[in-house]
Amino acid sequence: MKIIFSLFVFCLFIAPNALNSQETATSNASETVLTVGDEAVSLADFQHIFMKNNRDSVVTSASLDEYMELFIRFKLKVQAAEALGMDTVATFQRELAGYRSQLARPYMTNNDLLQDLVLQAWERKQEEVHARHILVSCGSEASASDTLKAWKRANALRTRITNGEDFDAVARSKGGSDDPSVKDNGGDLGWFTAFQMLYPFEEAAFTTEIGGISNLVRTRYGYHVIEVTGRREARGEIRAAHIMIRLKKGSDADASAKSEAKIGQIYDLLQKGIPWDELALKMSEDASSASKGGELPWFGTGKMIEAFEDAAFGLAEDGQISEPVETSYGWHIIKRLEYRAPASFEASKREIEKKVSRDSRSELTRASFIENLKAEYAVKIQTSSLKGLYRLASRQDSVFYPNHPVTGVTSTDRSRTLLTIGSETATVGDFVDHLNTSKIRNASIGGKAVVDEQLKLWSENMLLDYEDVRLEDKHDAFRLLMEEYHDGILLFELTDEKVWSRAVKDSTGLEAFHAATSSDFMWSERADIRAFILADAALAKKVRKAIKKNKSLLPIAEEANAVNSLAYRLEEGLFSEGENPWADRILADHLSGSLVMASKGATFVEYTAGGDEVILVQVREIREPEPKTLAEARGQVIAAYQDQLEAEWIESLRSETAVEVNRSLLHSLAD
Repeated sequence: MKIIFSLFVFCLFIAPNALNSQETATSNASETVLTVGDEAVSLADFQHIFMKNNRDSVVTSASLDEYMELFIRFKLKVQAAEALGMDTVATFQRELAGYRSQLARPYMTNNDLLQDLVLQAWERKQEEVHARHILVSCGSEASASDTLKAWKRANALRTRITNGEDFDAVARSKGGSDDPSVKDNGGDLGWFTAFQMLYPFEEAAFTTEIGGISNLVRTRYGYHVIEVTGRREARGEIRAAHIMIRLKKGSDADASAKSEAKIGQIYDLLQKGIPWDELALKMSEDASSASKGGELPWFGTGKMIEAFEDAAFGLAEDGQISEPVETSYGWHIIKRLEYRAPASFEASKREIEKKVSRDSRSELTRASFIENLKAEYAVKIQTSSLKGLYRLASRQDSVFYPNHPVTGVTSTDRSRTLLTIGSETATVGDFVDHLNTSKIRNASIGGKAVVDEQLKLWSENMLLDYEDVRLEDKHDAFRLLMEEYHDGILLFELTDEKVWSRAVKDSTGLEAFHAATSSDFMWSERADIRAFILADAALAKKVRKAIKKNKSLLPIAEEANAVNSLAYRLEEGLFSEGENPWADRILADHLSGSLVMASKGATFVEYTAGGDEVILVQVREIREPEPKTLAEARGQVIAAYQDQLEAEWIESLRSETAVEVNRSLLHSLAD
């Protein structure tokens, strides 16, 4: 709720590269356009916020003045919250820190490379690749010797293929592929597109020619040898339904023939016009979809068995039905329900950006960003300072396992400078303290390798932290964004206390406000009616007679509706104009003077509708305009009371705080 409110006050979340797109350059941007108490706001900062909330509007002096008034009220409230110390409360600081970590993310990556990767991913999604692979397993934390052994084995397998041996035979051979599915598919992965494989694998597949063999590809699973066997345009996505007859794997010829005959019978029934949904419900053996007419979720390449996909995408138009198709699950008849082509770049950009940020591609943008920071801040790592630590590591002591302290580092070694970032330095002692808190030390890779691995991790995190604390100084857009979140959260808290919750909880004040302003909350003229919608005039006569004699209408209603459920209907209540059509007609007749209320007994008015239908309206009372009770108007009264409380609060704040606006400077922003 707080952030919804903050976003409402100032539209906060805009990508870093778009923040200044609509701002007008001015030579006096650094001059003060507004002073509220001791706080000065530059023309540039005000312009930034104004343009975010008035992107498509013509900028006039009047619109600038109007917005300035809103901005002044905003600043007065925020300063009041700060004066109360609300920005020093631990819960506020934690909340703001949480938002900051999210808002900082776009500034902590290489955005140019990110956009290149987004475009690359979209371009690849316009194409599909068919490939097969051989895997030699090697975990990401394998020792250097095990990694080398896996590489040599993978390279030997690749050499066999490039020397002319059959890929399938090499994959299935003893000492061949470690992929457990190789015995069934010979390493064939079918068709795939971007994001369906690990990025290093995808990169190799999309950059290898048809019939070509890739260089060895390293992923977290090990080393891969990839052969690209085909390329085609992306098929898009399809929504389909199917009727299925199952056939267990390994079934004999008799069972297979029976299944084929049964799916053939269903296909014949469809050709004779028997409804699809009826056959799917009664005859499909896919229990998860039969009750829904066989409907399946949207799917694209790589989501279904290839034979099923080929048949589905082979259907040229919605509603078309395939001939029986056999897969490893049995027999299917497929009906195309809907098709959508691959999305345009603009339509899919946001989704692709999210996928890239979660994909291993993000490691590339992070690594590139870190390299840029190293150059910017002249980062130096003095590995010569680690001689003593390397000597300790060479002993392979248990101290290099997680949860064991690193001991034996001399005080002289601890004081040596190890890392320099800009004007700041960190020592060997700082690094040792990091080692003692690290939970991811991998002692199996060797003592020196543990130190080097942790040094890289620690130095990069130190560099990112160094950059993080400087974001506000480096990026005006980020500084303003954080100020807006800071102010928005404070404003929510204090406005809730001073206005929103107070208006709800202050029952005495609310009652007094309602009593003083009751004429602002009025009922218009209302009609208290019972409108009987009746099948014919004879039934209307029965109802009118029963009402006059004060008899129960239930027997009449039951008798009429036993023959026709819509013969007797009743709408009753106290209605204002617009709430009931029959009450509206009564109120109109009353206003024109054509409605005359009976001096005694019930007042009846009859209207005719379509056919023989008669609307018999019993008018019980015409209520003149009158004030609503507090209970009847509670929501309206609370809203108005909140407006009054806020106006009084703003008036009080303005009387206590000096406000000065440089109007001529402000109006220089006008078009």
